Amino acid sequence: MYAIVTIAGQQTKVEANKFVYAHRLAGNIGDSVDFGNALLTDDNGTISVGAPTLDVAVKGTIVAHVQGDKVLVFKKKRRKGYKKMNGHRQQFTKVLINSIG
Repeated sequence: MYAIVTIAGQQTKVEANKFVYAHRLAGNIGDSVDFGNALLTDDNGTISVGAPTLDVAVKGTIVAHVQGDKVLVFKKKRRKGYKKMNGHRQQFTKVLINSIG
């Protein structure tokens, strides 16, 4: 069984007993989080689509707060001697999905 839910403004496919990386969520490690209404669920081939959402509760536990890989941003203007390099590391929260339903 899987579900598609909205987590921090992004639609994410979640399955029970699997990890999901979402944009940084408020909460401490070990806290439980509930992702309210699901957009779609699949239970062994039976697909339910919400209009716009379904009343399915997705429960999870915050495992860790981590950083993503570094993305380098390089700007240059030719023949002017202008070069600028910046780096960015996105903040993520690792969530273990406990149950769907």
